[in-house]
Amino acid sequence: MALSACGGTSTDGNGGGGGGSTPAFNAGLTDVFNASDKKGGTIKVANSGTWDSLDPGETYYGYSWNFLRLYGRSLVMFKPAPGKASNELVPDLAEGLGTPSEGGKVWTYKIRDGIKYEDGTPVTSKDVKHAVLRSTDKATFPNGPAYFEGFLNLPADYKGPYKSKGVNTDQAIETPDDKTIVFKLKQPFGGFDYMATLPQTVPVPEAKDTGAEYRNTVLSTGPYKFEGLQPDKSFALVRNDQWDQATDPIRKALPDRYEVTMNVNADDIDNQLISGDVHIDIAGTGVQPNSLARILGDPALKDQADNPTIARLWYTSVNPTVKPFDNVECRKAVHYAIDRTGYQTAMGGAFAGGDIASTVLPPAIPGYQQFDLYPAGPDNKGDVNKAKEALAACGQPDGFTTNISYRAERPKEKAIAESLQQSLGRVGIKLTLKAFPQGDYFSQFAGNPPYVVQNNLGLVINGWGADWNDGFGFLSQIVDSRVIRETGGSSNTSVRIPEVDQMLDSALAETDATKREAIWGQIDKKVMEEAVIFPGVYGKSLLLRGKGLTNVFVSEAFGMYDYLAMGVQ
Repeated sequence: MALSACGGTSTDGNGGGGGGSTPAFNAGLTDVFNASDKKGGTIKVANSGTWDSLDPGETYYGYSWNFLRLYGRSLVMFKPAPGKASNELVPDLAEGLGTPSEGGKVWTYKIRDGIKYEDGTPVTSKDVKHAVLRSTDKATFPNGPAYFEGFLNLPADYKGPYKSKGVNTDQAIETPDDKTIVFKLKQPFGGFDYMATLPQTVPVPEAKDTGAEYRNTVLSTGPYKFEGLQPDKSFALVRNDQWDQATDPIRKALPDRYEVTMNVNADDIDNQLISGDVHIDIAGTGVQPNSLARILGDPALKDQADNPTIARLWYTSVNPTVKPFDNVECRKAVHYAIDRTGYQTAMGGAFAGGDIASTVLPPAIPGYQQFDLYPAGPDNKGDVNKAKEALAACGQPDGFTTNISYRAERPKEKAIAESLQQSLGRVGIKLTLKAFPQGDYFSQFAGNPPYVVQNNLGLVINGWGADWNDGFGFLSQIVDSRVIRETGGSSNTSVRIPEVDQMLDSALAETDATKREAIWGQIDKKVMEEAVIFPGVYGKSLLLRGKGLTNVFVSEAFGMYDYLAMGVQ
């Protein structure tokens, strides 16, 4: 999931526009393109795969968090604004940001008056409590971040409101009245307002909670509600007549309707964006390689595009639970053998794919330190001799076979897998490509530890953006071994280093920002020393503005266009 990006005016000589309504390259990068308050019309949305879930309690794709704000209201949210202003936290369901006490171990929020569900029922603090508690049940809800179960002072062996029904949880979350919710943590955390932005704080009434099936019956608290939901196929969002603008100073709710189609071929989505048949490619990762030359070679099409640098890493997990990757030298052989330029080309090249990476932390995240433990030669095509030395050291001088997974609906990921297949083949590491559906990629396959071992998924193609733009918001969910769940759903598939877990805890307890940021860099280096993540590229994307859209801008908080602000002519 990506929730941060490094914006700013382009300095590459290809334009640095911004604002106004005249199409220009990067016109939506740091300013609002085609500003308008006009209401009405339908925005058409396409997804090359499916959602992991529409349930606010179990979704983790960045595009899902971005889009979810249309039908759900979390306690706090990132401001819908272009440029650096998008990193500002503003209250949403809550009247204000959290009030800390007991040195940051207790956080209190007040719910706004007048907020209702689509059925007219008032939203209460107890609904928010239930929403957060249900999200900790990772057997029922395998997707979604694991911050709350890690930080809240929950009773021992608490398994969520279904399996631990009737257990008193006031030691973790208290609701003294219908408007007040109090979170009680095991340790101080000064950044708890960032956790309050998570969709898991979108209220869910216990009486209407259908467990795993709630994804198909979500009750709206935002300006839009679901209509005609056909799981994994299509749905529409239409106006919610119980939403009151007076309770919501953030949302303008300009379109009358959103029509969403899933499982559309990614290249076809590009063609439909160009033709005007689709307004939004929901994934927000940019056009496919097949479209790049066409767009960049046509001045009119290029003027419809924005080229943000985002705080995202496109990478490959190297799973130490899959033999022979239990030997660090075999993992190092992969790092040395990979053709980094091939990885970059598969993602769309330096312009739309990103810069070649050598660290887990992207340069935009505080704590980043530049280093390269596995030099790939002056041409970045890999060091075959070093790779063969590592193979000999791990007892596999002739190489070995393993599988590599990728998301079936993502041509860029398939191209990465094919590039790795070719470059690793030079040293005798033979890869078999395994494609899995985007919606269940982490819950059932690549993020499910037993499945990974049983199906020899030695390499897993992955991507990550910060939940919020600091070292903890970027690293915690992909390098902390404690977020790995045997039932699946974790974004961390390969990092199982107790020392890293301890360093994360040390960083959280460090009040000095400079010292804390230094620890993020130390964690990065330790992960790279263990060679359990191969960093591919620091992300960039080429986004295409849909024809007729208004209020288009790149959100640094999400690393893609902000879907909440958009209208349509």
